[in-house]
Amino acid sequence: MTRGKLPKWVDYGLLPALNLAAAFLVAGLVVLLIGEDPLEAVRILIYGSLGFGEGVGFTLFYATNFIFTGLAVAVAFHAGLFNIGGEGQAYVGGLGVGLACLALDRFVPWWVTFPVAVAGGAIFGAAWAFVPAYLQAKRGSHVVITTIMFNFIASSLMVYLLVNVLAKPGSMQPETRNFEPGGQLPLIRDLLPGLDLGQAPLNLAFVLALAACAFVWVLIWRSRLGYEIRTFGANQSAAIYAGISPVRITIVTMLISGGLAGLMAINEVMGSQTRLLLEFTAGYGFVGIAVALMGRAHPVGIILASILFGMLYQGGAELAFEKPAITRDMIVVIQGLVILFAGALEHLFRPWLQRLFASGHAPEAQAA
Repeated sequence: MTRGKLPKWVDYGLLPALNLAAAFLVAGLVVLLIGEDPLEAVRILIYGSLGFGEGVGFTLFYATNFIFTGLAVAVAFHAGLFNIGGEGQAYVGGLGVGLACLALDRFVPWWVTFPVAVAGGAIFGAAWAFVPAYLQAKRGSHVVITTIMFNFIASSLMVYLLVNVLAKPGSMQPETRNFEPGGQLPLIRDLLPGLDLGQAPLNLAFVLALAACAFVWVLIWRSRLGYEIRTFGANQSAAIYAGISPVRITIVTMLISGGLAGLMAINEVMGSQTRLLLEFTAGYGFVGIAVALMGRAHPVGIILASILFGMLYQGGAELAFEKPAITRDMIVVIQGLVILFAGALEHLFRPWLQRLFASGHAPEAQAA
């Protein structure tokens, strides 16, 4: 084993676990400083997210959002692109979903509206990613700068549309009318009455998210386009020498990434809120960056990381309710620590593990 290489079980399993343990250790110290028992806080957080049906439903509902945004970031990662515009792409994707539901909900059942809304969310999200992709590919504008700027443009655009164009008549609220049943996704608790999920808004978007994971796995690891994306991300000079067009790969990858982010709106707009409203993305696009990093840009890892962040969202709400001293702001601090160790400090333990495994395999290398 060469220095710097780690076994897959270490890189994809042990290293994220160490980062997560370090994050919870620091968070436990913060909880201890305010006079609360960290172990009791962990118990409440886990029970609140996984201990009863409604908690599980909310955890999976939040995880659905993170799966879509995490996949969006991961696809761009494989091409060496850092798409941090998932928030804006999901926001504009909500416009595509909302327009599809408003146009069809009074005339057709939900299962006819659903594929149109999926197409609308993906197309609008991809379209919002196209301009940053084109500027990166043709003009050399860094995709990090352009995508984050487009987040703010998307926010302003949606405010204008929901106030001046799409607002329901006679209402002062910046939102559309509620969708009729033909524009609402069925909830899992309605499809499976024997499954106790309480009032959790978990809906069929969760199944769509799992299908998106399968799609990304096939795309990245079982298709020619995926091979070109990974080759371009690993070594652009070699990819160009091999005849891979950097312009095509950059634009196509960003379109796929934006489309996946746009699909997040299915869960919120068509599944939970049943209307298009302001700020429904709620920062899910930015959390998707940490999800992709913790999940090592692999669909299975992204599912696991999304469930973890879903537990933090749902269990954190229960923790703030049970322990008034641990405010909602404290929960945000804990979430921020996980993001910090999973993202900015992702390589904190890597050098130590590399030295450990390099020394452990040195006798094998000498014998060989």
